[in-house]
Amino acid sequence: MLARLLRILIVVQVLCGAGLGYLLVRWAGQPDWCIPALAVLFPLATMLLVDLVSAWRARSGESVRLWWRALAGEFVAGLRIFLLRQPWTVHPPRVLPATGTQARVPVVLVHGYLCNHRVWDDVATTLRAHGHTVLAVNLEPLFTSIDAYAPILEAAVATLCQQTGARQVALVGHSMGGLAIRAWMRAHGSDRVARVLTLGTPHVGTRIEPRTRTPNGQQMQWQSPWLAELAAIESDTHRSLFRIALTPQDNIVFPQRAQVLSGIEPVVFHGIGHLQMCLDAAVIRWVADQLSEFTLAAPAA
Repeated sequence: MLARLLRILIVVQVLCGAGLGYLLVRWAGQPDWCIPALAVLFPLATMLLVDLVSAWRARSGESVRLWWRALAGEFVAGLRIFLLRQPWTVHPPRVLPATGTQARVPVVLVHGYLCNHRVWDDVATTLRAHGHTVLAVNLEPLFTSIDAYAPILEAAVATLCQQTGARQVALVGHSMGGLAIRAWMRAHGSDRVARVLTLGTPHVGTRIEPRTRTPNGQQMQWQSPWLAELAAIESDTHRSLFRIALTPQDNIVFPQRAQVLSGIEPVVFHGIGHLQMCLDAAVIRWVADQLSEFTLAAPAA
């Protein structure tokens, strides 16, 4: 669903750029190469504008140098994920077996808002090399309650346990994916959870769009009732399973340093943007290190 939507968006942007180029050629006497040049540049310019606006609105008053570095990194991450990977997804997610020699806990990868499983390509490759069997899910439909994603996660956890013989899995969530994991744990408990890692998750909500009308968008608003209700039923034991990573230059989820759970000290990665957290080498190493202690559990009797 998302892949098709992104393909349509790219085509529209290319046509807009080509149309603008045609007008420049027809009415301003510009050379013919303006048409293909603007057709290519229009999607890139649109993405850069979106990143600039979001990064400016989310600025935290920390290092200006790191703000610019994060802006550049987020633009590159957007090109890789929104133009080169996600739109061209054809096959549904599937279980990817470990390639490492040491069998470790299987991992469910849960993407965020307006993304699909291709956001995890780099993370999945690293985790598989470290001995983890991986399943990256697609959260669909795109615009629904986060609670509605719990059955998708339940099916993924059951599949990994069945195929690997593990008693527990680890779950890694980016952005809204971390909230989907918390919603799944509210519905199904934590007995099958070895660890949960969240990257740039709006645990207390984001101020990016206070007027959103989508159900999941409303649930992710700053200090929303849904988030308050979710936090109220989580015990200290429940929260002890979580490890949180955030970036002060997050251009989507802000206030950035507020995005924590009670009793959990976050790991902070400086100079990277929101989407970039799924591609950054240091973040991926942190994810692998956090899961390295969990060898594959013995199969149930």
